[in-house]
Amino acid sequence: MKKNTFLLCFIFSLAFLPFAQARYFFQNAVPDSILRTQIKEEKAKGNFKKASEMIDKLLTSSNLTTKERYELDFEKDLMARIRREFSKTEAEVLAQMKEKFPSATPEQIANWEKDKSLEMRVIDGEKRYFYAAVRNLQRIEEFFGKSAEGTYKSSLLSFCEKNVPEVIQIGKPAKAVQAVKMKIRYTLTVKPNVIPAGEKLRVWLPYPVKNDRQKDINLLKTKLVPYQMNQSGKSAHNSFYMEDIAQKDQPTVFSYELSYTAQAQWFDLKPENIKPYDTTSQIYKTHTAERPPHIVFSPKIKELAKKIVGNETNPYLKARKIFTWIDQNIPWASALEYSVFENIPEYVLQNRHGDCGMQTLLFMALARYSGLPTKWQSGWMMHPDEVNLHDWAEVYYEGIGWVPLDQTFDLLPSDNEAVKYFYTNGIDAYRFTVNEDFGQDFY
Repeated sequence: MKKNTFLLCFIFSLAFLPFAQARYFFQNAVPDSILRTQIKEEKAKGNFKKASEMIDKLLTSSNLTTKERYELDFEKDLMARIRREFSKTEAEVLAQMKEKFPSATPEQIANWEKDKSLEMRVIDGEKRYFYAAVRNLQRIEEFFGKSAEGTYKSSLLSFCEKNVPEVIQIGKPAKAVQAVKMKIRYTLTVKPNVIPAGEKLRVWLPYPVKNDRQKDINLLKTKLVPYQMNQSGKSAHNSFYMEDIAQKDQPTVFSYELSYTAQAQWFDLKPENIKPYDTTSQIYKTHTAERPPHIVFSPKIKELAKKIVGNETNPYLKARKIFTWIDQNIPWASALEYSVFENIPEYVLQNRHGDCGMQTLLFMALARYSGLPTKWQSGWMMHPDEVNLHDWAEVYYEGIGWVPLDQTFDLLPSDNEAVKYFYTNGIDAYRFTVNEDFGQDFY
């Protein structure tokens, strides 16, 4: 009996981006037909049940290719993902609103829905809300100074305010400084009977990439052998591959322990020292290009980039302008699963909020259109009491190389310009870097 192989890819929220790319392909590559057009129309109206039934009808056709069937199955799965994200009913959200915004009127709530501050979709004729909609609304209202709760200073901000001046004081241009030794245990558990007994599970666990900011990487223990690690340069997603056979009524556990040394990095950039780009170089061409479906130079991106950058020609000052605009206009908020988005920067501009990866992709789209080579990095933030998934970027400067830029860590409140703009040309040591791109193949 032929066994199915189940693929479990657990490397960050951005591992969902290949699904978004499949959706892009479906919308642009599948030949038009009346039924497909109707499916798109019904889905756009929120009529998911009807659209799913139409997909089932289309899947009975014997004329479909394997690729077309995959893409149709994905469209059906995508609607299920959206349903899961918009899990709150109107009654549940109104109860939360009564607790968090006791003075809110029906008119205010309607306006919040209209301007996307309170994220809602009509699905099969019923109002459904993003599960974090009310919590995000609180963040957005506070960010724009409309909340009566006042400003909350996080422990992470307090830590950065203390740590960043220390990094700058000992830092040298282009040097990694302030080493921090890390020891981690990473475990992924698949619940019993989720995968049929006897089937093979294949997993790619995140593993630290060796670069200027991460070294002395030592694998200390692993639960399963054989295993295989990504070889340098083979994939943009550094991974630790493992496999096992599912056992009836037993969880399947994958784990490893390792140690590594992480370092901060700060570049003392001076605008007058930034050289003009060699626009014929492969780095420049590759990293200023569009990358559908998420890095696209749409009319909105072009218009906003021109508005932000204006007549500025200096690369570093361009980057600071874009960083500052996002910092002052796009608050951080919990995000929907990335696979449900057609284009993430467009969503952020429409909804005026986004999480770290969304803010980073918006920065990259604006920067690339403005002639700044940028690339993606992601992994974890490993700050004391603040361990979480995290995404950031790097900007390339001629004669200097790749410089880290963490859009989500914002402009720090300081009169010292080096401290204030630290995260436009530096990064702290409390990182676990795994990915150097997004949506690529695993090794």
